[in-house]
Amino acid sequence: MPKGFPLTALDNTPLPSRGGNVKSGLAFDSHTWETQNSVLTSTLPIGDFSRATHLSVRMLRHYHELGLLEPVHVDVDSRYRRYAPEQIVTAQVIRRFRDLDMPLEDIQIVLQAPDVETRNRVIANHLARLESNLAQTQQTVASLRGLLDRPQDASVPIDHRYVAATPAALITDIVDTAEVVAWYRGAMGEVAATLSAQDIKPAGPLGGVYDTELFTEGRGRITIFLPCDPLPQPVGRVSTSIIPPAELAMTVHLGSSTEVDRTYGALAAYVTKHALAVEGPIREYYLVGPAETRDESLWQTEIGWPIFQTRLRP
Repeated sequence: MPKGFPLTALDNTPLPSRGGNVKSGLAFDSHTWETQNSVLTSTLPIGDFSRATHLSVRMLRHYHELGLLEPVHVDVDSRYRRYAPEQIVTAQVIRRFRDLDMPLEDIQIVLQAPDVETRNRVIANHLARLESNLAQTQQTVASLRGLLDRPQDASVPIDHRYVAATPAALITDIVDTAEVVAWYRGAMGEVAATLSAQDIKPAGPLGGVYDTELFTEGRGRITIFLPCDPLPQPVGRVSTSIIPPAELAMTVHLGSSTEVDRTYGALAAYVTKHALAVEGPIREYYLVGPAETRDESLWQTEIGWPIFQTRLRP
């Protein structure tokens, strides 16, 4: 044993000296000794508490730092933590919530809730998020099964269409792919509201123009437009312009955007097979969308892939 290494009992208390006192450098205090002994005999060291709760020592220390699960005693000198048996259930509750991916901030609110209503509201909100995530997972699993059963659907009807130049009210911006859906819905509502406020009826379905960089770089220019004649007075983000003409290979995607990549894939395969590809942005036309129905299974989106001209314009 190294010189000067203090002898300790198995419960981490200093061993008495031959004279009966504790080797602490201080005069022996029987009251202090009794208090410390009581703490040691009625609490669990962090290692035993870890085994009892299946929470690692590292995690218990982290929860202590956050104030989520504080030990009942921390040794002043060694910083050694000890826990009460009654805290085992609290630790187990925390572990269950973490198994359900509840954020630590929400767990703390639940544990410190001043009333049952507050506690139940936080739990209910998290369960709703879990149910939403589960629905998304089930949808993705169904999509994957469909992809495995039908790797590429050659039956998707595709036609060639020339789209003439179109005057339109529009909003255009640089958008990250993660924000496309939220941005689209906001822009869609804003353009439609601008036309409605100026008593102008749309001359066609809502459309979108998506630059290549949005797909290749994860960030790119999007233009959401609504054909109209006359054009409205610009308001806020809404401006006016002419959407340029385009020659497109077109098909219709049915349903939500969950499997829209399969429709894009079918279009790309068709264009490549027939050597029609040219540079240019993707076009989408929303024949039936969120503005018409909340039922995503009823949505219809025309998707246009740019191609070179295959026939003379009249």
